[in-house]
Amino acid sequence: MAVKDRDRFSTATRLRLLGEQTAARVYRSQTRRQARRSRLTGRAALLALVVCTLVVALAYPMRQYVSQRAQISDLERQQQRERQRVEQLRDLKARWQDDAYAEQQIRQRLHYVMPGETGYVVIDPDAAKQSRADLGAADRPWYANVWDGVDKSDASDQ
Repeated sequence: MAVKDRDRFSTATRLRLLGEQTAARVYRSQTRRQARRSRLTGRAALLALVVCTLVVALAYPMRQYVSQRAQISDLERQQQRERQRVEQLRDLKARWQDDAYAEQQIRQRLHYVMPGETGYVVIDPDAAKQSRADLGAADRPWYANVWDGVDKSDASDQ
């Protein structure tokens, strides 16, 4: 029994037992850590899944909301421009109600003269060198545009 007791308490035996106990503790702690890690990984995966689901569920409505807000702001800007245009047209209508303004515009645009006046048109020397076709419709007098239209319609009949 003395040998057995000595064997039991020998350094090699104690070291071997200590190593086995330590290995068992390390194995148990690793198992616990792995179990904890797997739980955290599962939770993280579930959280990621929930977040992705929310992002996917909210992406389309948010895109629609932003798109509609942009469209509303564009329409509000357009409405403001149209209101300004309406005001300009009302001002122009009020001016045309004034006989002096109407007479001024008729004289300027249609080259009308009052009885007893002599009408004349000053031709720019540089403009006289250009042919009528080179000028745009807005740059020529109205009657030139009318005659061009008559000439074009006459030419298309032949």
